[in-house]
Amino acid sequence: GNRYRELKYFCRQYREKQSQIQAIADIATPLSYGTADRWEMLQEELRMIDQAAMEADAELAGYIIKYAADGIPYEYLGAPCIRSAFFRARKKFFWILDRKKCNIT
Repeated sequence: GNRYRELKYFCRQYREKQSQIQAIADIATPLSYGTADRWEMLQEELRMIDQAAMEADAELAGYIIKYAADGIPYEYLGAPCIRSAFFRARKKFFWILDRKKCNIT
């Protein structure tokens, strides 16, 4: 439902958050107060996604990130498992991510 769409959109911002972290690092040395807060928030959001993927399935974590962050369909991921196993791991990832996100928001 709505929560899944919210989490999906949160993940789709993964690469953008990586770019923003790099941009902050490039322009703010030393980090000013406002940019340091933003940088830390972005880092925490990426860590949350990465950790949820690892906790869901360490072997499939990279594939889960590509699916969730980049929208790459299972058929094009080259994941080393059958479709049903991947989608079980994906479902677990979103469940874990939901719990992690609820703890910080």
